[in-house]
Amino acid sequence: MGQAFVFPGQGSQAVGMGKALAETYPQARAVFAEVDDTLGQKLSALMFEGPEAELTLTANTQPALMAVSLAVIRVLEAEAGLDLARDAAFVAGHSLGEYSALAAAGSLSLADTTRLLRLRGSAMQEAVPPGVGAMAALLGLDYETGVAVAKQAMEEQGGGAVCQIANDNGGGQVVASGSKAAVERAMEIAKSKGAKRALLLPVSAPFHCALMQPAADVMADALAKVEIKAPKVPLISNVLAAPVEDAKDIRGLLVAQVTGTVRWRESVTYMASKGATLFVECGSGKVLTGLLKRIVDTATGVSIGTPADIDAFKART
Repeated sequence: MGQAFVFPGQGSQAVGMGKALAETYPQARAVFAEVDDTLGQKLSALMFEGPEAELTLTANTQPALMAVSLAVIRVLEAEAGLDLARDAAFVAGHSLGEYSALAAAGSLSLADTTRLLRLRGSAMQEAVPPGVGAMAALLGLDYETGVAVAKQAMEEQGGGAVCQIANDNGGGQVVASGSKAAVERAMEIAKSKGAKRALLLPVSAPFHCALMQPAADVMADALAKVEIKAPKVPLISNVLAAPVEDAKDIRGLLVAQVTGTVRWRESVTYMASKGATLFVECGSGKVLTGLLKRIVDTATGVSIGTPADIDAFKART
């Protein structure tokens, strides 16, 4: 059975995430301690106890979600004998989860990943003033229709307005991102094109669109100074929806990802087409496992974020 290990992105965070792992496994505690030390902040306390409003700040959410994902990987290595190089056909992550995937595959160190995600979260937050941008889920549209809707909305707004498809999540779920007025217009157009629903998302900035170019520039500078090794498992890139293993290519794609579409539907379809039948979601929540059912109904998804999940995975192997 081909296995793909996948890593969640923003929206999967919840107060209490990782706490039971830390209480049960020294490997998880070690990951959280290294992240705390790297940031000079007790991020683990924020993850375990809240407050939620502080945890959901992008600069905190991004390294926090990665920390839980890496804690799961380290525990699986110790408790279930996991060896990604041997046991995984692919790794992939949704948006910030791509960094978690690279850290799990040995391409980035935990400390560098932590610093990069703190910077990425801050830079994305600061790229667009509050209230200028928006994101909206367009439910019931396929990707091609979503792209046409975003293009029409941008053209109708004119004046340098931005509207792009930020996420193609599969199962008729696409997300538009850009200038607030253009995104709101896209919601109206989407309904006229057959969308079941169109709703604004409670996000702090318009991610994965051209308005994020200042953040992409920040990440280009930061990634140029970080050692990136070839991953021990092929990474399915958000931007390409195809495997990438060359460190130089990974660097450029991580920069492009800031303003580019997260092609999750195509990424999952690709992995399934190459023999992946079990998708193991490592970290907080079950968002990617839920999306899997809408993309490839013949594949099996399991999510691992608690000691009970670890035990269940051990029982499978």
